[in-house]
Amino acid sequence: MAGCNNGSCVIWDFETRGIAKILRDDECSSPITSICWSKYGHQILVSAADKSLILWDVMSSKKITRIVLQQTPLQARLHPGSSTPSLCLACPLSCAPMIVDLNTGNTTLLKVSVLETCNGPTPTPPSRNKCSDGITSFTPTAACFNKYGTLVYVGNSKGEILAIDYKNGDVRAVVPISGGSVVKNIVFSRNGQYLLTNSNDRIIRIYENRLPLKDEVRALDDLSENHNVLNNIENLKAVGSKCLTLFREFQDSITKVHWKAPCFSGDGEWVVGGSASKGEHKIYIWDRAGHLVKILEGPKEALIDLAWHPVHPIVVSVSLNGLVYIWAKDYTENWSAFAPDFKELEENEEYVEREDEFDLIPETEKVKGPDVNEDEEVDIITVEKDAAFSDSDMSQEELCYLPSTPSRDVPEQQEKCVESSSKLLDSNNTGSPLSEEAGPNGHMMNHASSPLEDDAGRMKRKRKPSEKVLELQAEKVKKPSKSSKLAKPKSKSLADQDNGNGFHGDGLYDE
Repeated sequence: MAGCNNGSCVIWDFETRGIAKILRDDECSSPITSICWSKYGHQILVSAADKSLILWDVMSSKKITRIVLQQTPLQARLHPGSSTPSLCLACPLSCAPMIVDLNTGNTTLLKVSVLETCNGPTPTPPSRNKCSDGITSFTPTAACFNKYGTLVYVGNSKGEILAIDYKNGDVRAVVPISGGSVVKNIVFSRNGQYLLTNSNDRIIRIYENRLPLKDEVRALDDLSENHNVLNNIENLKAVGSKCLTLFREFQDSITKVHWKAPCFSGDGEWVVGGSASKGEHKIYIWDRAGHLVKILEGPKEALIDLAWHPVHPIVVSVSLNGLVYIWAKDYTENWSAFAPDFKELEENEEYVEREDEFDLIPETEKVKGPDVNEDEEVDIITVEKDAAFSDSDMSQEELCYLPSTPSRDVPEQQEKCVESSSKLLDSNNTGSPLSEEAGPNGHMMNHASSPLEDDAGRMKRKRKPSEKVLELQAEKVKKPSKSSKLAKPKSKSLADQDNGNGFHGDGLYDE
């Protein structure tokens, strides 16, 4: 699925390579900034540049709700723990991340600094996460939910990762990043075991999640009780060191390029990142061990977004010009998969067949009974699910099939088609609208049959003299000179009339 500059969203079908649905809201005509699918694929959350959040029902193509924020959301993510999510996480342009209630429209700002959690007699300065007249002094903050949506992980401008309990707004753990650079992107793998961060120091870092996936809040409570000092920065960092551990770092040590939209593969075994350099469309793919496996080079267009298919080995990239590029593996034909005894030959070989090779029942082969019960019904409807590629807990069916509805033609196009068809019928019935014209004497002249151009550029038809005219011309030669002198002016006028008006000369001589 992709968002367009006119506010519409287009869903493509990978099987048919066609458009399955187009979601369009009359109230939104601004560019789309982010798109997020729900847990089971039945709903889609869209954020736009007009500060709006729109929740769509995919099957019916109906708008469920529309909320307008005070800031432009650069990214919006639905809560992953519910089949019908009512909460979302929005990361505005110049404001702290916030939890948005899609039913009521209420927003709750999240803390982006550990200084806001310190308790003491000294009053704390005004927090930088409050939006005052839409102007703040810090850069946009990246944030994401964990696998089941119990915690929110925030990467701030000080180079720290904060684990926040969004229900009460408390910071439960802090993980400092080496270098202290601004965190631009933060994303979890689909299985929830690894966390990826993209910092301003041009390094992609992978952290391993040491907390249990379903009881993270309880595990954080146990870790906090092991320390005497509560709600302290040192305590939060000590807890954070046991929550996330640095697993791997990725960077281009030669070019030192900035990275754009890094993410995991569907099974979390691969890491992909796009080059943020202008004028190039390069995609780097690493394995989780840290080895650079492949560099995909595209057209000379800047890359602005990147995504990995949740199931198939397919990467989708978006260029600055608005083109979507699909990268897939180039498979070679392997006939041995269909015939195990197939052998590919590089050159001709002489083959000697066995003596019983073409017998009806070869002696070397033993007749075995069928191991498969032929009377058993084969289930071709149930879709086998793989937990490694699924975000759901199998409690509800995922949306795997989306029926496509044909789009109607625009009325202007229908009118043009009717006009063109009517013109075609008229041309077939009359030949050509300019094929026949009336001559100066009222006769119809067909210019399309044998057209010739005169000095004036008009089309005229030159007639062939009749047999009587040829006979009269032959008699004029045999007549005496007197008669020829008398007939000379008449023959001259006769020829002029014959060439100009198309009359036969025998009628004039009869007079």
